[in-house]
Amino acid sequence: MKVLKFGGTSVGKPERMHSVAQLITADTDAKIVVLSALSGTTNALVEIGQSLSEGKKTEAKQQIDKLESHYRAFCNELVKTEAGRANAKAIVDEHFEFLNIILRISFNEALNKDILAQGELLSTKLFSAYMEETGVKAVLLPALDFMSIDEFEEPDIPRIKVKLNHLLEQQKGQTLFITQGYICRNFRGEVDNLKRGGSDYSASLIGAAIQAKEVQIWTDIDGMHNNDPRVVKKTFPIEQLSFDEAAELAYFGAKILHPASIWPAQHFNIPVKLLNTMQPEAKGTIITEMPNGNGVKAIAAKDGIIAIKIKSSRMLLAYGFLRKIFEIFEKYRTPIDMITTSEVAVSITIDDQRHLDQILKELQPFGTVELDHHQAIVSIVGNEVAATPSILKKLFDSLNEVPLRMISYGGSRHNISILVGGQHKEKTLQLLNKGLFGLE
Repeated sequence: MKVLKFGGTSVGKPERMHSVAQLITADTDAKIVVLSALSGTTNALVEIGQSLSEGKKTEAKQQIDKLESHYRAFCNELVKTEAGRANAKAIVDEHFEFLNIILRISFNEALNKDILAQGELLSTKLFSAYMEETGVKAVLLPALDFMSIDEFEEPDIPRIKVKLNHLLEQQKGQTLFITQGYICRNFRGEVDNLKRGGSDYSASLIGAAIQAKEVQIWTDIDGMHNNDPRVVKKTFPIEQLSFDEAAELAYFGAKILHPASIWPAQHFNIPVKLLNTMQPEAKGTIITEMPNGNGVKAIAAKDGIIAIKIKSSRMLLAYGFLRKIFEIFEKYRTPIDMITTSEVAVSITIDDQRHLDQILKELQPFGTVELDHHQAIVSIVGNEVAATPSILKKLFDSLNEVPLRMISYGGSRHNISILVGGQHKEKTLQLLNKGLFGLE
């Protein structure tokens, strides 16, 4: 069985849903199809939740009505028969009735999670209605019946495996299943989610749970590119990456793939393909266990980085200094991206500033704390890049004009990362594209 995930842009217009239906029925392979919410829906639902949290119920009502109008128009183009339109209307009625009811309920975070889940529930039900209209038998598998996270907000893979396989057993003989990405239940049984970009994660977790033949991630770009095509004019898709290379690229900013989505597939050695819904004939990128040769494969960049520098004259003689520093970040569940040390200072980068004030307060006793906002991490990724001297020379020769804030080298054989001011990110990507790939 294969797992195919389609993102928001792939299902964001009625004609694109029609194309997805053609793609998934082009062969008779058994498959589970994972759908995101229609593009723009999750942002709209976030805004509705924000308005409700601020007590702006009139504003929330206007936002709900606007979103409902969008779905009514969408359905008119999606389905054409009388029965199909009645089915689609009933689906939209049900979910917007819920959104209107919450206007009369006290807002809380659990309710907000319910609001955010409506996008995926709508997209999968409407897609199933279209499939039914066209006479294709597809079984809707509610993700809330099998996808779960534990008290640490981590996926409970053994539980997912048992529940999902039990549901599939009940549908013996069926070969096409539709389910929601992103949404799940938490350890209390409440509706929750896998955070933004979590549909990729859902697909990978489902692939791991059923030991899938492969996981396909369908987006609006033909695979992972060697650089950010939004910033650099000349880029090209990479035909093959290893799990390690792809994980580095996803974590350090490659938007095509959610960072968490690699490890379930890697753990169970399930190939992942990145494909283009708009160009289904394109090769895309395949991610497998083995690398396809050495050298630089791609460059990725991550915005919104905060650099924290702790200077202390006592650091050199202070046994356990770094451990105590790390414990503060661990306490606030804030991951560290990069770290450099000297005899009198340690510099750390983070991209999550939710607990920044508390972290800074607890760092004060250790020395002088300096903060730099609006930084960017640029990562050069490829098998053995950190062990290839010629690559390091090309990298630094390319960046004579760019002031470097930090360098991370040696922590991974597959990655060299540099920290630059956010204002230098685009220039850095362009210079590296020329210096490492010979592309202007």
